[in-house]
Amino acid sequence: MKKIWKLEFTRFVIVGVLNTICYYLIYLLFYQVADVFYLLSHWIGVILSMIFSFFLNSYFTYGVRPTWRKFFQFPLTQAVNIAVSSVLVSLFIEVLGWSGTVAPIAAVFITVPITFVITSKIMKNRREDVTHEA
Repeated sequence: MKKIWKLEFTRFVIVGVLNTICYYLIYLLFYQVADVFYLLSHWIGVILSMIFSFFLNSYFTYGVRPTWRKFFQFPLTQAVNIAVSSVLVSLFIEVLGWSGTVAPIAAVFITVPITFVITSKIMKNRREDVTHEA
């Protein structure tokens, strides 16, 4: 069990890095290129990267078949993560005066542990659909 958890965590970190890159590129595209308000850019990046993350976590991290049920539960289980990251981005920019390009990255480092726990719970609710062994 410990070995499986370590492999899942390693895969989760890889997916997290890819997802963070995806999020940040989308965020910058909307924030800097399209000149969209930073918080709206953040939310667009979160939503699109969450879809990307769902499929990578399904197949690569946990080796489970994606289902519509899990797809619709996935964002609900990350509601805390989304709320915390949104508050942190706003706090970093509005209160601490950080750059709108740096604040989202700092928020990611705080929210990753929360995301791992919640994602594990939703993705592993049915182990009978395993697609690969850990």
